[in-house]
Amino acid sequence: MTFRNYINGEWVSGDTFENRNPANTDEVVGLFVKGTPADVEAASSAAAAAFPAWSAMPAPARGNYLFKVAEILDKKFDEIAAEMTREEGKTLPEAKGECRRAINIFRYFGGEGSRLPGLLIPSERERVHMFAIRKAIGVIGLVTPWNFPIAIPAWKMAPALICGNTIVVKPASVSPLCAWRIVEACHEAGIPKGVVNYVAGSGATLGKALVEAKALKGISFTGSCEVGRWLHAEASKRSLRIQLEMGGKNPTIVLADADFPSAVENVVNASFFSTGQKCTATSRAIVEDSIYDKFVDALVERTKKLKVGDGMKPGIDIGPAVDQGQLDTDLKYIEIGKKEGARLCCGGNRLTGEGFDKGYFVEPTVFADVTEEMTIAKEEIFGPVLAVMRAKDFEDAMRIANNTPMGLSASVQTTNISRVFDFVYRMEAGLLTVNLPSAGVEYQLPFGGTKESSFGPKEQGPAALDFYSDYKTVYLKY
Repeated sequence: MTFRNYINGEWVSGDTFENRNPANTDEVVGLFVKGTPADVEAASSAAAAAFPAWSAMPAPARGNYLFKVAEILDKKFDEIAAEMTREEGKTLPEAKGECRRAINIFRYFGGEGSRLPGLLIPSERERVHMFAIRKAIGVIGLVTPWNFPIAIPAWKMAPALICGNTIVVKPASVSPLCAWRIVEACHEAGIPKGVVNYVAGSGATLGKALVEAKALKGISFTGSCEVGRWLHAEASKRSLRIQLEMGGKNPTIVLADADFPSAVENVVNASFFSTGQKCTATSRAIVEDSIYDKFVDALVERTKKLKVGDGMKPGIDIGPAVDQGQLDTDLKYIEIGKKEGARLCCGGNRLTGEGFDKGYFVEPTVFADVTEEMTIAKEEIFGPVLAVMRAKDFEDAMRIANNTPMGLSASVQTTNISRVFDFVYRMEAGLLTVNLPSAGVEYQLPFGGTKESSFGPKEQGPAALDFYSDYKTVYLKY
């Protein structure tokens, strides 16, 4: 099937590129029309033309459209989940969980249409009524990554639309189908033409065109730090509103008083599920000295039990890397870890043989005795490679955990309530978990990092409205 771009309410044809299954590269999931800079300009112009009527529509009416989108996605739930596994590689249970989350996000923000909050504040002056109401920004470009191909488009699209903005969606070219399904649902729901636009293709080509589109007022981006920094510099030239969610080098601190089996399970889950391809995945396990050796042994034993394979098959824990480039990155960092003297405890190889030769499969890999100077302790790998580090005590663990320019997520495994609160107030990260995996968030609370991991207002929950709307303040004498 050929999946066309969507501009001004019309499906637009053109030259195509392939989307292949990373578990079996013989399978073409679909052909996608390769967008051009002219397509981006046309999409942003259409969005600008649609903005006045859409932003003037009562917010509860916009919410009704979002409810319809959620209903349409729900009816196609199993189909979309299977497509996600085939295009991105994650296991079918994980894909189903992500699809359910995307549906819930549209329902959540659909409900926000009936309660978009403003401000009502008493004046110091007599007979002056003062208040502030929310207003939409305008045309927003949404650039989404491949690792959560339906959840992240949903958590950008839904708040942007409920606030009254019109949008141009640019999905990752590695996994564009799930975002296309949301746009298809928007079309079927009857959202007016020009409000939602979709252009697939190369990020290098379309990203520049998007940031230069005349009608654009803001960009929300999730992806690598390198691209995010470039985007920030380019957007700043035009004073565009910018929101960036980028990388992480996320620690899980394991203290001696932790519930040991749960700590092992949480680290394995956060490090290796979704093939470690989460910005919130644990890539550093920082373990207190008195239980270090015991923990490494248990961690390796549990990791060796993980089953790698095609995510469509039952019983599989870990799917493939998303493409050849990511597989090469995983293997490169494994070799760097070996050369720099980290102790390879398990994994470290590309999987070959029946069921593996046509996919991008790599063993989940555990390195022990990793020190702070080693590359695998400092750079984001975005794959199933875990660096286990030794800490003398809690204070040393906190120092190691914070010794990174990034600060997206972090976890602590402990039963000591004082250590929990020390961690909460002193950890330099935007997302914290206690006795849970570092990866795995819900849509009702703000999401985002600190330091070099994020820039701009947070995503998700009520905080998402802060990026996609502004305040109009009114003073009224009566």
